[in-house]
Amino acid sequence: MNRFLAQCVLVATLFCPSLLSAQEILRGTLKKLDVPGKKVTVEIDGKQREFSLTEETRVLGTSGKDLAERLKDFREGNSIFVRSTKQEGKEVLLGIKLDDQRPANEPARKGDVERRRISSDTKSLKPLNELGREKYQDFEAGFYPEGRNERPKDHEAAGLKLAKQVHPLNAQGQSDPNGRIVLLSVGMSNTSQSSEGFQRALREASNLNPQVQFVNGAQGGMTAAAIQNPDDGGRGKQYWDAVNQRLKQAGVSRDQVQVIWIKQADAGPTQGFPKYAQTLQAELARIVQIFPTRFPNAKLVYLSSRTYGGYATSGLNPEPYAFESAFSVKWLIEQQINGDKSLNFDPARGDVKAPWLSWGPYLWANGSTKREDGFAYEPADFTPNDGTHQSPSGQRKVGQLLLKFFESDSTTKPWFARP
Repeated sequence: MNRFLAQCVLVATLFCPSLLSAQEILRGTLKKLDVPGKKVTVEIDGKQREFSLTEETRVLGTSGKDLAERLKDFREGNSIFVRSTKQEGKEVLLGIKLDDQRPANEPARKGDVERRRISSDTKSLKPLNELGREKYQDFEAGFYPEGRNERPKDHEAAGLKLAKQVHPLNAQGQSDPNGRIVLLSVGMSNTSQSSEGFQRALREASNLNPQVQFVNGAQGGMTAAAIQNPDDGGRGKQYWDAVNQRLKQAGVSRDQVQVIWIKQADAGPTQGFPKYAQTLQAELARIVQIFPTRFPNAKLVYLSSRTYGGYATSGLNPEPYAFESAFSVKWLIEQQINGDKSLNFDPARGDVKAPWLSWGPYLWANGSTKREDGFAYEPADFTPNDGTHQSPSGQRKVGQLLLKFFESDSTTKPWFARP
C-alpha cells in the first residue's frame, strides 16, 4: 500500500462509524505525554487541553500490544491528530495519530517537501475555469452552469442591483454617511492566513473606499463541519461568539456587515469524489443560511475554494480534495441560481434564506504550472511543517488575488473602490 493510501486508511479509521458520537478530528501540538498517569496535553488553537488515555485509545499507525508501546514514537512538539469524547465530565481520547511531520520548531531540510508529499499526482488536473466544457469524472466544469465562467445574465443583474445598495451604515444598521461597510471573512486557519495577506494588501491599496472595513473572522481549526451550527453549544457557538468579539474589537457591529467572503474545507477528508464535495456543499449551504439572522444587512457573499494541496505532507486536506472543493462552491451557487427556495435571496420571491452567492477569487493553481493568467504556487509558498498552510509568500500571493478580485469584479467595484 503506498503512503497516500495508508494515510487515508488511518484517517478513515479515526472517522469510523463507531465514533460518530464523538467530537470531530482535531489537529494540535503534543505538549505533554504522561503514559503512567494516562494523560496527554495537546495545544489546539493556542490553548492547552488535557485528555485522558485508556487502553482502548486507538493509536493509529502502530501495532504495539500495550498503550506505552503504541505511544513510544510520540514526542513533545509532535504535530498530531486527536479525537475525543466526553465521559463522566472528562475528555477521553478515542484516537490519536502522528501527523507524519517533525516538531514545528525544527527547520525543514532541503528536499523534505518532495520526499514527504502525500497528495495524489495532480499532473492531469486543470483549473476549474480552464476545463471549459470538459468534464471531471463525468461532472461539468466551469464556475457556472453549462461550463461557463461568467455569471448568468439574471444572476449578474441581481448582484449589480444589490451592490448598488451597499453603503455606509452605523452600528444600528442605519444609513450613515460616516458609517462603515464591513467586509467579513469566514473560515478556518487557511482562510485566516489568506485574510492576513489581504489585510496587508489593503494597507497598500490606493483606490480603496475609506469606509470599507475588513474584519478577519476566520479561526484556526474551525472547519465547515465545525461552524455550521452557531447554536450547537460547542465549537459552532465558540466560532460565532469569537466572530462577535472580533467585530466588537474592530469597533463595528453585526448590523454593519454587508459583504462576506468564505473559504472553507474539512479536515482529513476520506469520502472520495463526489461524496466529499457534496458533504462540503451541504455544510456551506447551512453556513450561508446563518447570515440573514446573524447579519441582517448582509447582501453579497463570495466563496473561494481551497488553495493548492499538492505539496501537503499531512492528511489535513491534500489533493485531490483541495481541487475538488471547487465543485462544492460551484454546486452551491448553481443551487441558488436554479431557484432553490432554501437559498432564496430575493424578498420578492419569498422569505430570504441566504444572501446572493457568487464565486470570489479562484485560488487553486496546479503547483508551479502557471494558470492562463500566469498565477502559480511554489513549495516555498506553504509552511514546511505541513505543506498546507500558507507561508508569508503564499499569504502575499493570495492576498493579492483577493485585492484584484474586489477591485475589479462588477459587483464589488460600486462599493469597494474609492468614490
